[in-house]
Amino acid sequence: MGCMIQTMNMPHNIYLHVPFCVKKCNYCAFYSHACAEPDWEEYANKIVDEIKHFGKLIGKTRVPTIFFGGGTPSLMPVPVFARIIQEIRNNFDVDADAEITLESNPGTLSNEKLDDFCAIGVNRLSVGVQSFDDDKLKFLGRIHSAHDALNLLDAAISHGIRVSADFIYGLPGENVNDIVDTCRKINDIGISHCSMYELTIEKNTPFGRMNLDMPTNETMAEMYMAISKNLKLPRYEVSNYAAPGQECRHNQNVWDGGAYIGIGDGAAGRVFVDNSWYEELGGGKLFNKISDETRAIERIITGMRTVRGVLVDDTVAKVINIEFAKSCPDMLTFNDPRISATDKGMLVLDDLITKLVK
Repeated sequence: MGCMIQTMNMPHNIYLHVPFCVKKCNYCAFYSHACAEPDWEEYANKIVDEIKHFGKLIGKTRVPTIFFGGGTPSLMPVPVFARIIQEIRNNFDVDADAEITLESNPGTLSNEKLDDFCAIGVNRLSVGVQSFDDDKLKFLGRIHSAHDALNLLDAAISHGIRVSADFIYGLPGENVNDIVDTCRKINDIGISHCSMYELTIEKNTPFGRMNLDMPTNETMAEMYMAISKNLKLPRYEVSNYAAPGQECRHNQNVWDGGAYIGIGDGAAGRVFVDNSWYEELGGGKLFNKISDETRAIERIITGMRTVRGVLVDDTVAKVINIEFAKSCPDMLTFNDPRISATDKGMLVLDDLITKLVK
């Protein structure tokens, strides 16, 4: 493919996948490997090669956000992280106030190492807490205790960086009271962002091979509603809650249809070059042109997951069923130039999206 460099390309967010974990969790279907001693030098060399490749392909475009996801990125040695960040700066024009997120797991990040990550540019830490109940953490296959999680959240807050925490609800035997209790604990800690994920059982995971007695759909819906009622943070996306101004900018850009580069095996991206969109998989696994129509449909799917909704520009207007949208005011709201789902609509979002796309 030709490497025509554009001087005026749209900004690209960058997602880097770090596939290594201490131990794979029982519910995890992500691309990750439990690995005691990863070959970090080999990993860094591959990542650096990919960064250089995209730097040549896209040109020195603006980068508003960088997100290290996993796996467990906090396992990364600090010099490896520093090398990757420097390479991104060498090849792209990273915003002075770029949001740089590091996903982390309790038990993998000392105070000293957190200091070092922050010194190199991490200004947002996402902590995989999952539960404040030690028995539930064991059931999920986590390696940390609730105490470890609270210590890491406290340490991150005291560093003055933005802090988010991930939780999983809807475990076998859980009820609405359990999620209300979790919400109250989150309120007490005082974090400004959290993600609340319903436990989904994926094939080819340990949970997928067990015959688990899961809560009913009705109980799950009640739990979902209870989060909005009891959490002090307002919802801004189906599973994400944040104090105003503390939303994850990286995810917001991606959901809103911004361009993003996926780097590393297990990453995915949507790259815009020479006035065309490309679907891309990290590690050079895929780089295929997609039509404006396909990209617009993707934007409806991701945009409708957010409270602010999908931005209806010229390309989205061609593929969205406006007549259907107008026909169910209890489910969908027009807030020109966006269409969004009401609280009622959020509960049946998948069905709504299917009907919204022409």
